[in-house]
Amino acid sequence: MKTMTDNQIIQDSKQQCKLRGIDPEQPPVFANRLSAEQLKTQVSKYREVIEVIDFFVHKFLSSITGTPILVAISDDEGYLLAFQGDPTIIDTIRQIGLGEGALMNEDVGTNSIALCLRHKRPFQLVGEDHYQQILHRLACCTAPFHNEDNQILGTISFMADIDVTHPHLLPLLCTMADSIERELLLRQSNAQLELLNQMLLETNYLGVIITDEHGKIADINENGMNMLEIEQTRYYDIIGSSVFELTEIGHYFERTLMLNDQCTGLELALERSGSIQHFMMDVVPAFDSSGKLSRVIGSLRNITEMKRTEEVLRNTEKLVFAGQLAMSIAHEIRNPLTTVKGMLQLSNKDSRLPHYDLIMSEVERMNLIVSEFLILGKPQAVHFKNERCSAILQEMLGIFAIQVRMNNITVTRNFQEDLEIKCDRNQIKQVFLNILKNAMEALPFGGDIMITLAVEDGFQAITIADNGEGMSEEVLLKLGEPFHTTRFNGNGLGMMIVKKIVSAHKGHITIKSEIGQGTAVKIFLPA
Repeated sequence: MKTMTDNQIIQDSKQQCKLRGIDPEQPPVFANRLSAEQLKTQVSKYREVIEVIDFFVHKFLSSITGTPILVAISDDEGYLLAFQGDPTIIDTIRQIGLGEGALMNEDVGTNSIALCLRHKRPFQLVGEDHYQQILHRLACCTAPFHNEDNQILGTISFMADIDVTHPHLLPLLCTMADSIERELLLRQSNAQLELLNQMLLETNYLGVIITDEHGKIADINENGMNMLEIEQTRYYDIIGSSVFELTEIGHYFERTLMLNDQCTGLELALERSGSIQHFMMDVVPAFDSSGKLSRVIGSLRNITEMKRTEEVLRNTEKLVFAGQLAMSIAHEIRNPLTTVKGMLQLSNKDSRLPHYDLIMSEVERMNLIVSEFLILGKPQAVHFKNERCSAILQEMLGIFAIQVRMNNITVTRNFQEDLEIKCDRNQIKQVFLNILKNAMEALPFGGDIMITLAVEDGFQAITIADNGEGMSEEVLLKLGEPFHTTRFNGNGLGMMIVKKIVSAHKGHITIKSEIGQGTAVKIFLPA
């Protein structure tokens, strides 16, 4: 369908006025009006809109002092809600019956508000474009303004004497309408953020820290201050300071601010009053309607009690079955293992076996693994000593050396920074063994494994990455659950044990994977 020009639309409107029997020599008749109560309700509904428009109108009128001009605001149906501008023009239009509450539709004659709402675009009438002769001395232009769904929320109109009007009046009005839309969206976004902030801050179990887009603390609730051991009297000192100064959580906010990425489900073990308290932390970015980072919201939840009841949770059906299965496997392994150990000791008496100490060390570690299966539902006693990750990794890689060559796998080491960690050597060996084994299984036809040692945020970071099959997001979410495995002969217990060991060492694990691209497991252990 061909789009009508403004002139065609005006002529068509005038023809409709004739058909309705409107007398062009008489003033407009405003038969449809809001009652006083209805007008009050509608003005209240548009209160914020009128307030925003008032701000822009005052700036506009102050720049054209001495020019007689009227500004009118209507709702989305064309009911007039408010006037501003030259008192003389306002008095004049009131004399012809035009006032707040009047409906500006085409029943009152050709007018810019009705045409703007009908055709959903800005409209201008100058002089004889109006149907009634009494309006031939006026220039009227109207522009719509929209809500966040791009639906017309209402209109803003200029009315001026034809002698003082300007050809740029309509473009100026359109610019003002755009500014009004942006301000309304910004206010709505800020109101939503404020409501969200208030709801979060008033929760009785979450510690909440809210920062601006630069990392300056905008607010923190009482729970948050208690959890971070900040005295309540320092509240006003904290507001406006940098969240990066809070060393226990600052680097998580930094990651979110720098990468616009959320950090969720982080487990923190913090020393409080001489004991270790466990917290679950989420740090998420909040964006405004334009997609710009507006706030970063961090929440802390004390999960110490949940950790303390972990022993009870292990008695769920899956873990009971895991214990039974592990015990059955362990008993089957222990008997031949004892035989192997005895025969090795006996053989060593006759002739010194090459690598005897290493073999016996691994046999002992196998025995420890079997014991761990036997007491899967009960934490094993650990013995912490200062160790270097590089030494443990080298030992593990020595064990896998033959299998690596046979499977055509290339292992690359990048030991950038190697710090001492306080750990149970056997348990950390178990962690590396499980992850290396998973990496090799992901490379059935050969490939690359990259092992990196670095220091991040005071942690020794060990990354074991492969370019193998990769995992879907669904598989990643379930990783570590007992019996959840993608391997034909797997049991799903390996990653569960890995996570338990790392957690017991006050560390944490991140896993990134993409199907067809590979998997990177990063282990963080306190240096």
